[in-house]
Amino acid sequence: MPDAPRTDSVPTPASAPTSPPAPDSVPPAPDSVPAERTATGSIRTSTATGAIRTLGSNPETAPVMLHPGDALSLGRRTLSIILLGALTALGPFTIDLYLPAFPLLEEDFQTTAAAIQLTLTGTMIGFALGQLVVGPLSDKVGRRVPLIAVTALHVLASLGAAFAPDLGLLSAARVLMGIGAAAGGVVAMAIVRDLFGGRRLVVMLSRLALVSGVAPVVAPLIGSWLLTLMPWRGIFGVLAAYGVVMLLSTVLFIRETLPVARRRDRGGATMLQRYRSVLTDRVFLGVLVIGGMTFSGLFSYLSASPFLFQVTHGLDAQQYGLVFAVNSLGVVVGVQTASRLAARFGPQWVMAYSTAVLLLAGSAIVVTDQLGLGLWGTLIPLFVFMTACGFTMPNVQVLALDRHGKAAGTAASIIGATNFGVAGLVSPVVGWISHDAGITATSMASVMVGCSAVGILALWLVVRPRTVGMLAP
Repeated sequence: MPDAPRTDSVPTPASAPTSPPAPDSVPPAPDSVPAERTATGSIRTSTATGAIRTLGSNPETAPVMLHPGDALSLGRRTLSIILLGALTALGPFTIDLYLPAFPLLEEDFQTTAAAIQLTLTGTMIGFALGQLVVGPLSDKVGRRVPLIAVTALHVLASLGAAFAPDLGLLSAARVLMGIGAAAGGVVAMAIVRDLFGGRRLVVMLSRLALVSGVAPVVAPLIGSWLLTLMPWRGIFGVLAAYGVVMLLSTVLFIRETLPVARRRDRGGATMLQRYRSVLTDRVFLGVLVIGGMTFSGLFSYLSASPFLFQVTHGLDAQQYGLVFAVNSLGVVVGVQTASRLAARFGPQWVMAYSTAVLLLAGSAIVVTDQLGLGLWGTLIPLFVFMTACGFTMPNVQVLALDRHGKAAGTAASIIGATNFGVAGLVSPVVGWISHDAGITATSMASVMVGCSAVGILALWLVVRPRTVGMLAP
């Protein structure tokens, strides 16, 4: 059994009527929330907590929809996941779209590769700090207001980066861009948790995990293509335009999913209480470490790859982008397969295998590089590593959020902050290990192996898969 109980509850009436209501009458809704007749003639009522009850001709046998998302039409669910996926992608695109321009930035600003990598670190740290604020704030005031405000900040910071005259101002703008992009991922996960639970939560979060896993990989591909059309400053103009589109979409199409009654729910009224409820859960802490280490391994590859493939192996920007496109297929396969396996066997057992594969694939890169097997010796085990990342990331989100429905924004913010904050601190280690010898596959994979080993220890010593219960249907 899990250590922490599920936090959602379904309101039930004190007594059920002994006979069905008249055909034209509408039963009173719980908590004085208006009832609505559906197209099939049944009566749908919603409660102040967001649960849905659909009453047919006999309320005693009517099904209870445990989560508001169960009542959404297929079209509405599809639109929601597209918009939330696009919001989730804003963060990874903000971080990674300019990676192919690293050599150009190094030349334009007459600086070192390590200094350019620090602009990436600053962005991820800003992204992490922004999520720590936006997540709990969204639990307190609702999802829409923080999302709109912080996305507007992203647009302004992107324009600042586009016109930055020196590396210092560019770095400052990148930190603000990270803060501005923070709302997309954390609020999107919280909205999904507001709407869904159980195995449907696995499916919906797997869609977001697909975006958050693929976006960092395909962003450099798009960035390399953009560099054939514009100077590197134009990439930040594109990011500003992306932010504008997301801002308008939020205003026009994203509805508030956190009812006022749940914002005032006792036991989760303050930011400190929400953090305490989440951070005292052993399983959450364990998957937090696993997620942070997986992202750190991924971003070690992302930060090192421009120099490894374009400088060491001599690939041009387009060939470099093609490498990312191929690796993105591995992430897609991993995420989509993981969602089905997690619903059947449990996310903790999927991670038991995927974290082991991360360690083996990272070690294989070191071995093939030391044997002098060249570019293909690196690319093949790297593809396996990226696929294992796809298997791991959605299961981290599912285990974390399924246990903390009432603090979904806070839980999502801690996950995002840890993933990007730790990755921002770890990924420059690749450059530090390399020193003046240049970045190699061995220096990159050494960090990936270390991160994978820590993730495995967290799974078996902290999470302890046998103590985690199966997901509810």
